Amino acid sequence: MTIEKLGTIRSYHAHIYFDGPAQRRTAEIVRAEIGARFSVRLGRWHDRLVGPHTRPMYQVSFSAEEFPRLVPWLMLNRRDLAILIHPNTGRPRCDHLSHALWLGEILAVDAGPLSDRDDDPEPPIEINTTPEMEP
Repeated sequence: MTIEKLGTIRSYHAHIYFDGPAQRRTAEIVRAEIGARFSVRLGRWHDRLVGPHTRPMYQVSFSAEEFPRLVPWLMLNRRDLAILIHPNTGRPRCDHLSHALWLGEILAVDAGPLSDRDDDPEPPIEINTTPEMEP
């Protein structure tokens, strides 16, 4: 077993899942609250399944420095939505399957689209630099 180094974490993703119109409305509220409170990049809505995700979702990209503020807030304010949080180390398969943590329901992740090496690394996070509210 290899010991991973913390320095390999470039950033994090939180995938916020929803199922049906009622949960989508809840996900919209959570998204607005995240955008108002945290320095993150809010990704596009995916109402259809994309990549390894087996439920509609949107992605939140954030830096390692934002992790200790955002993740505890999500723990307390996820409104019963399922959330996958994973690091971005350049190894998408491990990041989504082995290095991930779940808040709420643990969903299936389709390993098929995930590679062992990131040939297209995420660009630098262009974050919301003016959150309006405290966490």
